[in-house]
Amino acid sequence: MERALVLMGCAIGAGLSMIAGIGPGIGEGYAVGKACEAIARQPEQKSSVTTTMLMGCAVAETTGLYGFIMGLLLILLAPGMFLKKL
Repeated sequence: MERALVLMGCAIGAGLSMIAGIGPGIGEGYAVGKACEAIARQPEQKSSVTTTMLMGCAVAETTGLYGFIMGLLLILLAPGMFLKKL
C-alpha cells in the first residue's frame, strides 16, 4: 500500500513538473515574434535585437529544463529514496 502511494505521488509530481515546459514555449514564441517586428521596423539594429532575443530565450528555457530534470528525478530516483525511508 505504501509503495503504491509513493509511486502515485512521484508520477503525479512528474506529470505536474512537465507543465513547466508550457511557459517557456509561449514566452519564447512571443519574444521571437516581437524581435521579428523590431527587426522589420529597424533593420539596422538586427544584430543587437537578435543577441538580446537569444539571451532572453536562453534564460527563459532554463525553467523548462528545471521542470524536465525534476520530472526525471521523480520518476527515476525518488521512488527508491522514499521507499527506503519507510
